Amino acid sequence: MERTFLENVFLFSLNMAGWLWGVVSFLPWYYLVGRKQYRPRNKVQARPVSQLPGAPYRCVEHFDSLVTTLYDGVTTLDQLFKRAVNLYPYRKCLGTREVLREEDEMQPNGRVFKKLICGEYNWLTYAEVDARARAFGRGLAALGQQLKENIAIISETKAEWIIAAQGCFAQNFPIVTVYTTLGDEALVHAINESEVRFIITDSSLLSKLSALIDRLPKVEHIVYLGNVAKKSALLGFSRRIKVHSMSEIEEIGESQINPSLVQRGPSPDDVAVIMYTSGSTGLAKGVLIPHSALMAGIAGIIARVHPALSEKDVYVGYLPLAHVLELIAENAVLAHGAAIGYSHALTLSDQSSKIKKGTKGDVSVLRPTVMAAVPVIMDRIRQGVMEKVKEGPRLLQLFFAFAYSYKLKQLKLGFDTPLLNKFIFSKMRNLLGGRVRQILSGGAPLSEDTQLFMNVCFCCPVGQGYGLTETCGAGTVCNAWDRTTGRVGPPVSSTEIKLVSWEEGNYTVRDKPYPRGEVVIGGPNVTKGYFKNPAKTAEDFEVDRNGQRWFHTGDIGEFHPDGCLKIIDRKKDLVKLQAGEYVSLGKVEAALAQSQYVETICVYAESLYNYVVCLAVARPKQLKALAVSLGVLTDDWAKQCRNKAVTDAVLKDLQALGKAMKLERFEIPQRLTLVTEQWTPETELVTASLKLKRKNISAHYRQELDAMYNK
Repeated sequence: MERTFLENVFLFSLNMAGWLWGVVSFLPWYYLVGRKQYRPRNKVQARPVSQLPGAPYRCVEHFDSLVTTLYDGVTTLDQLFKRAVNLYPYRKCLGTREVLREEDEMQPNGRVFKKLICGEYNWLTYAEVDARARAFGRGLAALGQQLKENIAIISETKAEWIIAAQGCFAQNFPIVTVYTTLGDEALVHAINESEVRFIITDSSLLSKLSALIDRLPKVEHIVYLGNVAKKSALLGFSRRIKVHSMSEIEEIGESQINPSLVQRGPSPDDVAVIMYTSGSTGLAKGVLIPHSALMAGIAGIIARVHPALSEKDVYVGYLPLAHVLELIAENAVLAHGAAIGYSHALTLSDQSSKIKKGTKGDVSVLRPTVMAAVPVIMDRIRQGVMEKVKEGPRLLQLFFAFAYSYKLKQLKLGFDTPLLNKFIFSKMRNLLGGRVRQILSGGAPLSEDTQLFMNVCFCCPVGQGYGLTETCGAGTVCNAWDRTTGRVGPPVSSTEIKLVSWEEGNYTVRDKPYPRGEVVIGGPNVTKGYFKNPAKTAEDFEVDRNGQRWFHTGDIGEFHPDGCLKIIDRKKDLVKLQAGEYVSLGKVEAALAQSQYVETICVYAESLYNYVVCLAVARPKQLKALAVSLGVLTDDWAKQCRNKAVTDAVLKDLQALGKAMKLERFEIPQRLTLVTEQWTPETELVTASLKLKRKNISAHYRQELDAMYNK
């Protein structure tokens, strides 16, 4: 039967209403769940070069040949920066935030802390940085610094560090990098071993150097960065030492017309940096890093970290430039014409300890787009956010838990949640300035919980990387689309990695389901060895019949079917207990560090016993809350840490956490001592990258460890 015109209009209206209702009902779901992103499933990311057990793995993108440089024909750090200057002369390059004033702030415990009120960032362009760097290098040469003669930089991360370094690279002066937090003995060892005559340092470190100068017989010149707060700091040096400001050196360089002082650029095989590692055992070792290795490291890492890095990006520099991760990152950023704004761990965010309450931290002003971080920094960010959530209303806690678990589930399925990102997680994202689109984690293993937390709450991928100073930080880096946790990704394009069986630890390349063994890294990014230490160089490095260098890391890993590496153990961290079981100290610490009561933890084991014990630095706020709940609160922090009820409660929490993390019975600590002091690089109980110095810790707490085993 034929429909009338009105019937057709009515049916069309019903269809339109149904369609509109479908759209209206679909939109909330669409914006909550989001558009499915491309997540290759089970994609092979690296594969072995042959079917033989223990064959090296290479990434599939550069399987036939390893990458050696970021740009063809650019083979040294000096050339890399000069290329950027030619392309981006007037773009922002290095930024330093202005300190408006300093104020005293009284804490609840009666102590007074200095708080900073800071303004905007002041910027130098690429051309300005280049001009200053070249003048600085010529000035050093005019004062007597010789071609290929070592020169030391002992300074916090700042714009002047990079300016000084670029000036040295241009003149082919190998830089000796030393952590500012190194103890006196390690500092004296590094300076004397490298035989430097010139030291470039922070003005704030002049008094420290003046106290040590009599133990540094070869040093003749001190060049300080920044302004001197007290002129008396310049008077503490003996007459043989000439003290110069950085600006004085630049003025000398600007006046030089001698062509021999203008440019004495390095070759790829020349040493760029002698990097003294912070050393978890014994004195620091100097790693000989040629320009070619750094160029290969930069090329390999940057291709994986962010292929779309451009001159529009902003990077926040706050990790030590004496650490290879930060040095590689900043040179990669500069190579792409991006801007670097400098910060410090104490001024990074609005909640940082040196930022006056109610004023902005550095990332809120800088609003970076990319950043590097070490796991301990992200662990603290996570703990800080969770504390704020717990302090909020119960309804807010429940809603956050729902939003977090919902987004986590969607991310694992390959979806995003724009609506939750905008209205819930944007506030957390703003803690890092609101624009960060990728974070690279390196320096130590990142826990699964923290990695997932950062992915969810900060709305950007957090990829783990694995590398060492001896490999220029290049080893593996996770692909941005790979949201799996607990792995460090496939080899970067400048590296190949093989596993070598370690029979003593029961790890072999024939193990099932995954081949396991010591991680050995090869490629153009592998450094020359250790400075003035041929025995250790021969022990850790080897050269194959093709002339390629390899470094034995001491870490134990396994390769998954898609070619991604997982670090599962470390030879030095493995202790055999009385009954024959092996305990991986690092594995246990990574699991127990997630306790709400623990700031830092060190697990200890002896082969004469069948159980492990631990030392822990407690988190004051959480420990006091625990003491209140137990009715044993005291104003004496030392007594609080020694209180048996408190210690037993924290130990019980650690043991429950260990079981939840599926640790073996013999891996879970049976004794605990809460220590009263913070473990910082200054105490020499942790490295500058906050890794435990086990030898120092066990010596420092010998009585406490003996007491736990003799109970």
